[in-house]
Amino acid sequence: MNKARTVLKYFTAIEQSEGVGAKVRRSIGTLKLRHFAPFLLLDHFTVAPPAGFPDHPHHGQETITYVLGGMIAHEDFTGSQGVLREGDLQFMTAGKGIVHSEIPVQLESNEPAAGLQLWVDLPEKLKNCEPRYRDLRKKETPIAKPHDCLEVRVISGKSYGVESLSELAYTPVDFYHFINSKKGVHFKQEFPADFNVFMYVLKGAVTVNSQLFPQFSSVFFKPDGLYVEGVSASEDAEFVLVGGQILDQPVVQHGPFVETTRERIIEVFDNYRSGTNGFERAPGWSSSIFDGIKQGQLKAFEKSSL
Repeated sequence: MNKARTVLKYFTAIEQSEGVGAKVRRSIGTLKLRHFAPFLLLDHFTVAPPAGFPDHPHHGQETITYVLGGMIAHEDFTGSQGVLREGDLQFMTAGKGIVHSEIPVQLESNEPAAGLQLWVDLPEKLKNCEPRYRDLRKKETPIAKPHDCLEVRVISGKSYGVESLSELAYTPVDFYHFINSKKGVHFKQEFPADFNVFMYVLKGAVTVNSQLFPQFSSVFFKPDGLYVEGVSASEDAEFVLVGGQILDQPVVQHGPFVETTRERIIEVFDNYRSGTNGFERAPGWSSSIFDGIKQGQLKAFEKSSL
């Protein structure tokens, strides 16, 4: 078992429209790969005003949003709100129910918001937990530098002896951002045996098991080893390696609602429509950023969240 994991499946994430005018490259959550337990969806998004992801519900899952460029404002019906900047992350637990809005900030530079959003299933016993947010700022993320030409942002987990600050999700997830500045740099990342692991190539190209994976490749590994290793195949290779504890439970998903049985999904829809059992604050609620937010409005917006 103490060997490198082998590739189960791979494909290139194709750009598509999502939300209101947003562009995403989706890998998990497509016909090519519906689920990869505990992962339900992976989007590499680019979104600029007036596009965005206005008020929408979630249930029974967690979302991890990693901002790679621009800024994103968020607000939900619990009163939580804030702004994510380049390098920041947000771990959102929907639990029994939440309605929120994620809108790119209209910057003076006109730079769009770009990043990754990962949906993670919740264990059945936690699907009705209270919703929560946990933000991780760029400066709070430790960096491992095993080589002069390689650095690893340790978002969650441990890499080259450097550990993340804390666990940020209920479902155990390890999340690493590898940044190479030279071709031919070797990397190796360990994962627990009971984790599913995938790689997504953000820039350049990476070689794993003697196979070349170019930009936007999604690579999924078999649980047949304790680590993933490879070599950067370009001067500017960037990729994320993400692993999550495999949940031994059914997945019944309808949009942003995730349960373990069809009957429970029907109950969640009824709760959302009637404003009960977690959705009491949903009827009549509308976010203040529904119609967008400009850079000049950020100070007042962030002040009101304190």
